[in-house]
Amino acid sequence: MKFSSRLDRFGDEVFAALNQRRLKLEAEGRTIYNLSVGTPDFAPYDHVVEALRDAAADPVQWKYSLRDLPELKQAVCDYYASRFGVEGITPDMVASCNGTQEGVGHLGLALLDPGDTALVPDPCYPVFEAGVKIADGELAYYPLSAEHDFLPHVADIDPAVADRAKYMIVSLPANPVGSVGTPEVYEEIIAFAREHDLLIVHDNAYSDIVYDGPRGGSFLQYPGALEVGVEFFSLSKSFNVTGARIGFLVGRSDVVSAFAKLRSQIDFGMFYPIQKAAIAALTGPLDQVEAQRLKYQERRDALCDGLERIGWERPNAHGTMFVWAKLPGGRTDSMAFCEELMDRAGVVVTPGASFGPSGEGYVRMALVLPPEGLQAAVAAIEAAGI
Repeated sequence: MKFSSRLDRFGDEVFAALNQRRLKLEAEGRTIYNLSVGTPDFAPYDHVVEALRDAAADPVQWKYSLRDLPELKQAVCDYYASRFGVEGITPDMVASCNGTQEGVGHLGLALLDPGDTALVPDPCYPVFEAGVKIADGELAYYPLSAEHDFLPHVADIDPAVADRAKYMIVSLPANPVGSVGTPEVYEEIIAFAREHDLLIVHDNAYSDIVYDGPRGGSFLQYPGALEVGVEFFSLSKSFNVTGARIGFLVGRSDVVSAFAKLRSQIDFGMFYPIQKAAIAALTGPLDQVEAQRLKYQERRDALCDGLERIGWERPNAHGTMFVWAKLPGGRTDSMAFCEELMDRAGVVVTPGASFGPSGEGYVRMALVLPPEGLQAAVAAIEAAGI
């Protein structure tokens, strides 16, 4: 059978290749420190689990959902007001999705016609690119460089490209590069969107994992953002419910409506017990979220301090559960380096090249081990002479 040429737009899945190599080494009895995939090792909170369990015990909750529960949409609205200080979010400005991955992957189908352009950061989370490719759109990259602290610098974006683009994806705190937005950056992005008639699509998956400064926030809290943008908001990392796939698109009602219309053609809606769990997370206490942020910061410090001590350049790590590290010793091939690091030290990380052209020369490390585990990984790297 001849398959769609659309599949040719996507390369081999790097995580699968690394995992096969990891399994081989483990079978040989090697100690492995897997820092490649960003799956939290913390447990979901009891009140969230209880809400799901109680709902799942009711047979009625197992029917097609077909809609977002009104109390779920209202919980998102109330959360945005209480947590982010964003007033004016109404239920018609909220739609659920099966996690940001699925949401971004489908959004391009609602916004782009074949040949339309979308601006995406480079480096970026791979689905930002994939969502454009699936929709037969054209990718235009804007760099996240060390020169500008790995933050969007709209002054360097070609105005002609910006005029041609339909939307621009912004991801802060940023996976994989670990940068955190500032009011000045967001204000520049909003003005840029107005100037070029762009929709801003903001990925806000890591609002509760921000270090060394003010508490994380929302793009939509800035003046003018609700006029030019939408935001993907996820419960995955804050509440450790990654497998439940709980995400929302929040913002301009016309964009949310178009997105919901598309999803209604391919999905019957979020499982009701998961909706109930989401309501419990959004309306429950947040003290555990803050305690968890501090634990992530301890991990960040353990890994970054350790790498700097053994001669690596101190990584960029101001937010998210990832550390963005420059290859040591003048190396330039991130995939070859990942293979060397795994073979010699037993440490599994993700090559920067898998996150876009500007990712080459870096690796991403996930903070998915406690501080002592990360210190042991650094010791293994040191012992290997890397």
